[in-house]
Order: sequence, then structure tokens, then C-alpha cells
Amino acid sequence: MRPGKASGLSTASVNDAVSRAVMRHVLIGPPMRLLTGLRVEGRENVPREGGLIVASNHLSFVDSIVIPLASGRQVHFLGKSEYFEGKGLRGAAVRWFHSTGGTIPVDRTDPRAAAASLEMSEDVLRQGEAFGVYPEGTRSPDGRLHRGRTGVARMALSTGATVLPCGVIGTDHVQPSGSNGFRPAKVTVKFGPPIDVAGLSAQFQKAALLRAITDATMAAIGELSGQEYSGQYASDVKAALGR
Repeated sequence: MRPGKASGLSTASVNDAVSRAVMRHVLIGPPMRLLTGLRVEGRENVPREGGLIVASNHLSFVDSIVIPLASGRQVHFLGKSEYFEGKGLRGAAVRWFHSTGGTIPVDRTDPRAAAASLEMSEDVLRQGEAFGVYPEGTRSPDGRLHRGRTGVARMALSTGATVLPCGVIGTDHVQPSGSNGFRPAKVTVKFGPPIDVAGLSAQFQKAALLRAITDATMAAIGELSGQEYSGQYASDVKAALGR
């Protein structure tokens, strides 16, 4: 059947689905699995449909590649708008990779970008799709797990999406800090049971509820990743290390 009104599918949506399949099963998935020996635990905890917030620790750019592979769902992430602005063949390849992978471009030079990114992520969740978030706000500068920002809680309460904790192990060895290349290293991705947002909502309100959901999420991520918890924001730790 030709894509279009009769089939309920547009040509663009069919092309997008084909591109995602090529990326997952041909261009990215097999090489990444070979490079990392990707091991997945707790995949049964991943809902097959519905709005889903995958909340993970953050060690490397590779995290945003292995999490979708491990979950079996397309997981959207925020990404620098520069990824979509490159020129020539390289720029086109980078643009295709990120657009096909579901990256949502954010202009980090725009002071309104944070609010806009929250709105975009909520739109993704209301459409029943999966959105990946790193509550630490940035890659861990020292390998420890740091205090979470409350954006993950705000999204969950605003959209009703499931919050799924995720622990990624070993991606910092695939792409060490400061490196632009990949190297072979074992990677494990673990998914835990969803956070009991409803139960926490019955105990806390307003700011206390946001912090309770966020802290519960970080505690679950820590159990999965096995990282030491610092209790500090990653940005503060990074600034201190810079000094």
C-alpha cells in the first residue's frame, strides 16, 4: 500500500521509520554492540509504550547511544543546536544522525533555552514517547554521582509520564573525558523499577515533592550504577576542579 492518507501514514513518517531502523540495526547498533559488548539488565522494567522519562547517570556522550539501544525504544535527548548547523558532507551526516536519533536541538546561548527545552521535552512525553534526562545536569566530572536537579520531577508531575531510573556503567572507558574517539570497553545498562511518584505525591507537596521525587530517582540510579554519591551538584564540583 502506498503511504499516504489511505494507509494512515505519511511519506515522511515512513521515511523516518526506515531511517531509524537503518540506524539501529545497521549503522549504529551492531558496531556499538560489538565495541561495548553491551549488556542489559532490567529491560522488563521498560514500558513498551506511553510517556517515559529515562533518568540516568551521565558519564559520556556514548550514554545517549547505548540507552536507546538497551531500552528498545527511541529515546529523545536534548542536544546542542550546533549539531544541526554543520556544513558539507560531515555536517549533513551529523545532522542526519541527531535528527534520526531524536535529538531535540537547544540553543545554549539563548537565556530562554532552559524554559523552551522543558516545554519541548514535555511535548515529547505527552505524545507518548520516551525522553532521556540526566538529572545531574552535566557529565560527572569525577566519576561520582551528584545531586539531581528537579527538572525530572517537574516533567513527571506535569505530564504524568513514568520515571524510569537507569544506571550506565563503563561508557567513560569507551569515550574517556577529553577524547573524541571511541575505544573498546565493556558497557552495562541497568533499568530499575519505576519511581513511585504517586506515593511520594501523597506524602509531600510543592518544593518538598520536587526534591523528594528527584532524590528518590538519584538514589535508584546510584543503586544501579554503583557510584559513590557526592551530595553536591556536578556543576559545583566541576567548577571546584577547574579552580
